[in-house]
Amino acid sequence: MTDLNDLVRPDRYPRSSRYDPAWLLNLDMGPNPLWLLEDLTRDLDLRPGMRILDLGSGKGATSVFLAREYGAQVVAADLWIAPEGAAAVFAEAGVGDQVNAVRAEAHTLPFEEESFDAIVSVDAFEYFGTADSYLPYLTRFLRPGGHLAMATPAMTREVRELGVIPPHIKKVVGWEAIAWHTAEWWRFQWAITELVEVTSAWLPQDAWRDWLLWARAAAEHTPDGRSANQPVIDMLTTDGGEFLSFALITARKN
Repeated sequence: MTDLNDLVRPDRYPRSSRYDPAWLLNLDMGPNPLWLLEDLTRDLDLRPGMRILDLGSGKGATSVFLAREYGAQVVAADLWIAPEGAAAVFAEAGVGDQVNAVRAEAHTLPFEEESFDAIVSVDAFEYFGTADSYLPYLTRFLRPGGHLAMATPAMTREVRELGVIPPHIKKVVGWEAIAWHTAEWWRFQWAITELVEVTSAWLPQDAWRDWLLWARAAAEHTPDGRSANQPVIDMLTTDGGEFLSFALITARKN
């Protein structure tokens, strides 16, 4: 049985450890989003009063974190989660006056240009951000000198290089794995545009183990968690860190 205390790591994640893991699991839509976000924010200069777009915000955990930890004004944008449901999460967390939930499709964002100091995306960018044209579109909404940061499932080697999606990955995610790139792929993809300066591009140590720990916790402590998470558990256990990880990329708009 996975102990929820295993999801509290004050030495490595002091900010994330302030949050009840049961609360976080209740908002589960993928690997621990606060660990990923805390790793990302170490390479950002976030300050109180900044306006931040949380793109692909899901059920709202990352938006709560940005509002509480950095005193930011956050726009939580997601296509699949109803704004009313997200707003209830923000109100209960005491940040309802700092976070505005909107329904938005990532390619038709309803915002004014250069209206954000930072854009953050955790475990969502793989669904909409891999096209060559997407970064030029997204940076339109970022002020000059503003921060861009995202965490996304990654491969340690490109599928194109392998020539095939490894069977244990294909069995679970199918063709989706072709959107899971290496950190260096993302570094080049962003830097070549000269629209941003890439400030970090890396794979957290043992990211696959953290992903596996989270999947096991979700399987054991959430309704219907076993059916949703067992395939992921099997995939990560078989992989053992050979191919699967998370890529964390940060940049500053030129």
